[in-house]
Amino acid sequence: MLALGKLLEMTLADHEPAAKIQLTAEGARLRWLAPGALEVTPPAELDSGLDLLLSAGIHGNETAPIELLDRLLHDIARGTLKPHARLLFLFGNPEAMRRGERYIEQDINRLFNGRHEQSSGPEALRAGELERLAANFFAQAQRTRLHYDLHTAIRGSKIEQFALYPWAEGRQHSARELARLRAAGIDAVLLQSKASITFSSYTYAKLGAEAFTLELGKARPFGHNQAVNLDLLEARLRALIDGSEPAVAVGELDGLQLFAVSREVIKRSDAFRLHLPMDVENFSELAQGYLLAEDIAGTRWVVDEAGARIIFPNPKVQNGLRAAIIVVPADRQALLAQS
Repeated sequence: MLALGKLLEMTLADHEPAAKIQLTAEGARLRWLAPGALEVTPPAELDSGLDLLLSAGIHGNETAPIELLDRLLHDIARGTLKPHARLLFLFGNPEAMRRGERYIEQDINRLFNGRHEQSSGPEALRAGELERLAANFFAQAQRTRLHYDLHTAIRGSKIEQFALYPWAEGRQHSARELARLRAAGIDAVLLQSKASITFSSYTYAKLGAEAFTLELGKARPFGHNQAVNLDLLEARLRALIDGSEPAVAVGELDGLQLFAVSREVIKRSDAFRLHLPMDVENFSELAQGYLLAEDIAGTRWVVDEAGARIIFPNPKVQNGLRAAIIVVPADRQALLAQS
């Protein structure tokens, strides 16, 4: 196997390879760009026109997606997976990965779309580097751009595998991309309705990619992800890479639950209180009239939405950041009608 196929091993060892470019027997080029960053270019005659960015390890303790990307890259380096797409593999927060921690000083996934410029420290620097790497990768014109940012959650979920679909002015969510996600084993998608500061929001809004944050189960240490079944996602990624993806029909959304953001709960001060059990699962239902949270100056969040559910509840976030999202069922027919 080509040495550059051991990107994860080099990343965890904080090792920079002597050879920055290597070729597979079939002519695919592997190019080391930076710590945790590897570009794969197929031979010109095999190029499908797809630019696929696969990122994981934005949170260093979310290891199942990291192991998935490692398997794909190993097979490319061995020549058993032959790329027809341009690929960029990114391990987002190498130092947090080495320590087995979510982050070192601050959450990288709250530092994109220029937010890193208002901050300092290793995560802010890395967020800026990830933006530059993604922008350079997606700089070629007239190509299809797709980004999957792979995560696992800090808590359990009523719906184990789900996606967040970013929003940008002037763009519509794609039913075709939703059908592709469904075929990859995703059971629910949250359709966002305003700009965000996550990595997938940056590539969607600023770089014109179809981009998604994928939540793929619960975070576990390296080597302990047997309970996280990524078979359907891995099969779909392999098909995207080698050009064998079956045709995706727009109407094939059976079983895919769609949600829309109703409100974000923002933590304003240290007085913030979230009235949920610490082990509450994502997509837990909320009863109308329930007092969800309180903060300074009499700020109260009372659930008034029908069919409301909670995702990403985290009262320990820094002041000014999102402590939870209230979501409600989305209008599937409206989405299909605009596609």
